[in-house]
Amino acid sequence: MGSHLVDKLLARGDNVIVIDNFFTGRKENLVHHFRNPKFELIRHDVVEPILLEVDQIYHLACPASPVHYKYNPIKTIKTNVMGTLNMLGLAKRIGARRFLLTSTSEVYGDPLEHPQKETYWGNVNPIGVRSCYDEGKRTAETLTMDYHRGADVEVRIARIFNTYGPRMCIDDGRVVSNFVAQALRKQPLTVYGDGKQTRSFQYVSDLVDGLIALMESDHVGPFNLGNPGEFTMLELAEVVKDTIDSTATIEFKPNTADDPHKRKPDITKAKELLNWEPKVSLREGLPRMVTDFQKRILNEEMRL
Repeated sequence: MGSHLVDKLLARGDNVIVIDNFFTGRKENLVHHFRNPKFELIRHDVVEPILLEVDQIYHLACPASPVHYKYNPIKTIKTNVMGTLNMLGLAKRIGARRFLLTSTSEVYGDPLEHPQKETYWGNVNPIGVRSCYDEGKRTAETLTMDYHRGADVEVRIARIFNTYGPRMCIDDGRVVSNFVAQALRKQPLTVYGDGKQTRSFQYVSDLVDGLIALMESDHVGPFNLGNPGEFTMLELAEVVKDTIDSTATIEFKPNTADDPHKRKPDITKAKELLNWEPKVSLREGLPRMVTDFQKRILNEEMRL
């Protein structure tokens, strides 16, 4: 997601400084900008303070897939709390014009409201295996609003729903990348539980447009940024099979703890106040991701 945002900002003529510790990110996603004088990359962990002169801060830092944030839950919550504190502190010290927090639909937990509006406070297990991410992001939202109210930092909050597209980590454990990689490798598609749990899938270019629209708007948020098209995991598996390999099989496994049963954004607020809504359907966006994954998986196989 971050590299696609960088592409868009550089394309419109902005100077962009990226800080990343590469816990989940890949330098390869940014290498095409290395000769651009308007681009700078710093290897840095936001858990540690940093001093930069910038006008806007897009705070995207945090592992976003269960595989990654469960691998090091303490690191995940430190990124959400200390990292957000450091970036808000930076915004305050240098008088940055805007600070945008990328929060998540996971703040709604396993929702008792469907679809989810921004006014819904959520149903989250504070001691579960996902809470380092869920509660971490909820705390990040709290910190962001406290800096806004108490320190006059101009903030924006985006709640991002499932997003997919080129450059995703192939084995990051998220369902779209899992299914695509498994189908390309001629492996069964792994469905957890009965496959009737739902998600909404947003193509990355739509998200980038939404983030920039929010940053440039006069509205704090939070705003749901997601595609309201809702699919069960079994329906998603069928779309992947239609796109890649109609002979692919499905393998069922026990569901993971605290896995939300439903997820669908109400984007009325974003439509009305940001003039934003997603344009790319799953059947349009998925082939673009498949093309990218095909090349990368083929390169992996050739190296082996």
